[in-house]
Amino acid sequence: MKDTHMIQKGLFITVEGVDGAGKSTPLAWLTEQLKAIGHSVVLTREPGGTPLGERLRDLLLHEKMDLETETLLMFASRREHIAQVIVPALARGDILISDRFTDATYAYQGGGRGVSLTKIEQLEAWVQHDLQPDLTLLFDVPLEVAQARLAKGRDSLDKFEQESMDFFVRTREAYLARAAADPSRIAIIDSTGTFEHTRTQIRTALAQHLNMVI
Repeated sequence: MKDTHMIQKGLFITVEGVDGAGKSTPLAWLTEQLKAIGHSVVLTREPGGTPLGERLRDLLLHEKMDLETETLLMFASRREHIAQVIVPALARGDILISDRFTDATYAYQGGGRGVSLTKIEQLEAWVQHDLQPDLTLLFDVPLEVAQARLAKGRDSLDKFEQESMDFFVRTREAYLARAAADPSRIAIIDSTGTFEHTRTQIRTALAQHLNMVI
């Protein structure tokens, strides 16, 4: 196992939100904006991000399994992701942007599924050591908006996207609780309105949290 303890040269940004929150377009825009001003950017995702992680992603999104098995596989994929992609990118001085990270596990498995937060915390400490994002952009919309976007924009839905409204209520509440507990890291982005409004909020978050102008 590679050690995640290191002198971090790069920046680690994560993007979070319930399914249908509207992350994809802003995520692509942010990546291109950072590249345009001269940064080396690595865009990745969870679960996934590595060949093994992508195989685990397919299982996690489509196979029924015990809730704790699901949580363990999330962290197995994450460990590989950290060792093979995240730590090397940060050591090179890149900006690493990940579409989801551990906040998603607290929200989906912890909030949505009801998996013990203590167990998630133990896995987080084991798998990540002291590695945490420098900034997390939490895209948030009313759940009715998210559900309408999913119904309109997807030909087929994975097992999470097919979950009940109650599941997403718990998941969103868990996300917002984490943002309230860690405002120095997590910036809530209201993605209900126009793309221009969303971009303005992202720019503000980067300026306030990372002293970065894009």
